[in-house]
Amino acid sequence: MRKNIKIILASIYLIILIVFLYFLFSKFDVSRINDFSYYKNIQVNIENIVGKNLYINLIIFFIFSAFWVILLGFGSPILILSGIVFGKWIGTAISLISISVGSLCLYIIGNYFFSDLIHKILKNKFTKFIERFQKNEFYYFLAFRAAGGLGIPFGLQNLLPVIFKIKNHNYFFASLIGFIPHFFIWNAVGAGINKFIKEADEFSMLKLIMSEEIYVPLFVFVILFLFSLLIKKKFFND
Repeated sequence: MRKNIKIILASIYLIILIVFLYFLFSKFDVSRINDFSYYKNIQVNIENIVGKNLYINLIIFFIFSAFWVILLGFGSPILILSGIVFGKWIGTAISLISISVGSLCLYIIGNYFFSDLIHKILKNKFTKFIERFQKNEFYYFLAFRAAGGLGIPFGLQNLLPVIFKIKNHNYFFASLIGFIPHFFIWNAVGAGINKFIKEADEFSMLKLIMSEEIYVPLFVFVILFLFSLLIKKKFFND
C-alpha cells in the first residue's frame, strides 16, 4: 500500500513540475533575453500587479513558495524573486514564513512516506551527528540552518532531519530563526536588482555589482559564510 502511495506521489510531483516549467517558459519571451528594455517592462508590470493588491499577491507567493520547496526546488531563486517583487523587508518576512512552512511539509511527507529510503541513503553519512541532535535537537538544527545547511543542497537539507527524528515544532522554529540572516541577504540582493532595473538605462554587470544595494549584501554574505564555517567547525566537525 505504502509503495503505491510513493508511486502516486512521485507521479504527481513530476506532473506538477512539468506543468510549472511549461507555464514559466511559455510566459517568457526567449527571443528578448538580451533586451534590457524587456526586463524593465517586466519590472513595471510586477510593480503594477503587486501594487493593486498586495495581500492577495502575498498569499499567492506563499502558496507558490511552499509548493516550490515541497517539490525540492532551490531556495535562492525564490529569495531573490521575493526581494524583487516585495522588497527586502516584506520579501524576507514572506519568504521566511512560506519556505519554513514548505520545509516542514516536505519533512513531514518525507518522514511519513520515505523514511526508509532516506535512512538508507543518508544515515551512514551522518551517523556521527545523530547522538548530538538527540541531546538538543533544536540547538543543533538551529546551528545547522544558520550555517547554511553545511553546503548540502536545499532539498536534502529539509529531508536530512528525518534520520534525526526531530520534533515538528523544533524543526519549524529552528528553521524560521536560522534562516533569517541568509534570507535577508538574498532578499536585499533581489531588491537591489529590482532598483537597478528600474533606474538604469542599459545593463552593465559591473554597474550592477558595484551598486550599493548589491555589493553591501554580497559583502555581508561573505562575512556570514565565514561565520558559517566557524559554526560548522564548532558544532559539526569531530
